[in-house]
Amino acid sequence: MTGGLRGARQRLLAWYRANRRDLPWRRTRDPYAIWISEAMLQQTRVEAVIPYYERFLARFPDVAALACADQDDVLGAWAGLGYYSRARNLKSAAEIVVREHGSALPEEVRALRALPGVGRYTAGAIASIAFDRPEPVVDANVARVLARLLDLREDVTRPAVARRLWEEAGALVRGPSPGDLNQALMELGATLCTPRAPRCPACPLARRCLARRAGDPESLPLRARKAEPGRVEAVAALCLRRGRALAVRRPPRGLLGGLWELPGGDLAPREEPAAGLRRALAERVGLRVARLERAGAVEHAFTHRRLRLHVFRCEGATGRTRLADFDAHRWLAPARLGELPHGAVTRKALTLVLGGA
Repeated sequence: MTGGLRGARQRLLAWYRANRRDLPWRRTRDPYAIWISEAMLQQTRVEAVIPYYERFLARFPDVAALACADQDDVLGAWAGLGYYSRARNLKSAAEIVVREHGSALPEEVRALRALPGVGRYTAGAIASIAFDRPEPVVDANVARVLARLLDLREDVTRPAVARRLWEEAGALVRGPSPGDLNQALMELGATLCTPRAPRCPACPLARRCLARRAGDPESLPLRARKAEPGRVEAVAALCLRRGRALAVRRPPRGLLGGLWELPGGDLAPREEPAAGLRRALAERVGLRVARLERAGAVEHAFTHRRLRLHVFRCEGATGRTRLADFDAHRWLAPARLGELPHGAVTRKALTLVLGGA
């Protein structure tokens, strides 16, 4: 352990035990519940996770319940949290835990990392918090805390610097209460050592912080600048036939995998939305439409792109439903579309097109 972190452990643990937030996953040592919380907390705010976590555990209270659940039910319980591969991976991993580990989550990091969706951070969090193993964690909060403590003036996404952070976290976690220590680092980054306007006077490690001593902790950590997300124009339609609406399901892999949506697709460059919709419906679901009624457009930001979705309503679609790029379809009453597991952009589109119906 470097000089910048020597002696920090006890102060950090004492601060955490006196100041930690009362979060539902901190009231349990159940490895399954801790696993669910860690999966949900990836790239998602604590305040948003709490109600989902509580509903998810009420519906799938243990590994066996999740393993035997229908995937649509799992995705439906997840709907609104985003990054849906997390839900698909949880379901697949639960099946493996039941089949290969007797329905008990393994304690070893290597076995945990063999599960779908469980990376180095998640494995370390589960092993330390649920099983009291001295395994480190480095997420965005921990990387920020350590970079400031050590005054690391290098891009933390570079492999060599990332290795340094994991080594420092590994040195710090060794000792009593490794789970509390890891949570203390994460809590410090979430509540005091924030990206903007860090509350340095309240920090238990302020005297050891080299970036504070240098006078500019807010400038760290250094990261390579991300490329601006691309813009995409797409179309979707509420296609009605004899009073029923068509819903299509995306394949299990990829963006929004396994979720239901209105049929449509991306527009080609400079393609008019109405013409693009007619083309997409013919190519992707085998339907022809004569009359389109424009409902409006919705905007949605994904990690890597910003989407503008033009939404239409069409009556009397003709042709036999033939799917390309989708793996299932249903014709159902329009009011029931919202019951299918779907993402936020589809929710926006349904609100727009059904609200104006």
